[in-house]
Amino acid sequence: QVQLVESGGGLVQAGGSLRLSCAASGRTFSSYHMGWFRQAPGKEREFVAVISWSGGNIYYADSVKGRFTISRDNAKNTVYLQMNSLKPEDTAVYYCAADQAATPLRWDYWGQGTQVTVSS
Repeated sequence: QVQLVESGGGLVQAGGSLRLSCAASGRTFSSYHMGWFRQAPGKEREFVAVISWSGGNIYYADSVKGRFTISRDNAKNTVYLQMNSLKPEDTAVYYCAADQAATPLRWDYWGQGTQVTVSS
């Protein structure tokens, strides 16, 4: 299995930036697609971004496109989410997830989440 641990969350003022990291352990991290999701209180979990195992395919939710950047460093077994121009509506618990490159995506593994709070 893959174990995922998020870090980098915190409190930031609107317009500011945060960089989330997700450290993965596992024998075959480089073969996994990686994604970021978020969940605000009382809301359903929503997709944020995904990056393929090779890094060659990246997709973003419309709500974050142009502001967030997902990247990965397979040598470091880490996926990142650079969040710029943060808005209060970005406040949520952010989770990273891993998929075994299956079709369709099924998101087999999840981290514990990290809180991001954006103040007005």
